[in-house]
Amino acid sequence: MKNISPALQAHLDSGTTTLAWCWRIIRADGTAFGFTDHDQTLIFDGTDFEPESGLTASEIRSGADLSVDAQDAAGALRSDRITEADILDGRWDNAEVELWRVNWQAPSQRVLMRRGAIGQIRRGRHAFVAEIRSMSHILGQTVGRTFQAGCDATLGDARCGVDLEDPAFRGAGTVIERLRDRAFTASGLGGFAPGWFRFGTLDWTTGPNAGRRAEVLAHDRSDGIAVLTLLEVPIRAIGAGEGFTVRAGCDKRIATCAQKFGNVVNFRGFPHIPGQDTILRYASSDGEHDGGVL
Repeated sequence: MKNISPALQAHLDSGTTTLAWCWRIIRADGTAFGFTDHDQTLIFDGTDFEPESGLTASEIRSGADLSVDAQDAAGALRSDRITEADILDGRWDNAEVELWRVNWQAPSQRVLMRRGAIGQIRRGRHAFVAEIRSMSHILGQTVGRTFQAGCDATLGDARCGVDLEDPAFRGAGTVIERLRDRAFTASGLGGFAPGWFRFGTLDWTTGPNAGRRAEVLAHDRSDGIAVLTLLEVPIRAIGAGEGFTVRAGCDKRIATCAQKFGNVVNFRGFPHIPGQDTILRYASSDGEHDGGVL
């Protein structure tokens, strides 16, 4: 049930309304943006709502059950604050959204229609469509731990305890040559064994991608020179001379935790949990039945 102020209710009852839609979007980095389908800037709650920003709303799909309600916000990439690079870079993913119905002649007369988060973003060359999911989408997220053989901690977090700023797990390099869209040779990493940075993270420090983070898919060596392959192609092309900081990765196995990090005491998996081979065991008159893997 919506709480509508007496002034807004009187405006609605008048029969002639001056209403506009306003979206406030708060990205994960804390930056807030305001957009409206009105032709003038509206200001309330410390946010400037940019006019004619290219956002238009579809009908709201909702139900009486616990399914996720959704609405699409379609728009053109014509706002200076909505860039294709930021969309591709994931900066708008899961951003918080507030949808307001506002009397544009008196912005103090407004009602919050719904809250949600940006879900899937579909983009074309000159436009995008952002799915706005209701708060019920949180109910579909996994809560608690999962019993699995691999570790469920994030390398370097409080549960893991590994210090990724230790020089043994952290390296600074410079791109020598781009080999493919997401692979390149690098200097400065000659002291690390091949595979050391596999599944790790890479932070660009200079160049067009500065400030972005990428995941490392593979770490090889060719003629003594490190070769890194990223999981995804960067938004902006990799160029020679760009600097980065790369940190070691972990494949979540207890053997890696012991040999690479010496951190078995903080291992957060269950390596001795019975696997699928347990249900495939059968009775036999020969052989040794010691409970081992068949």
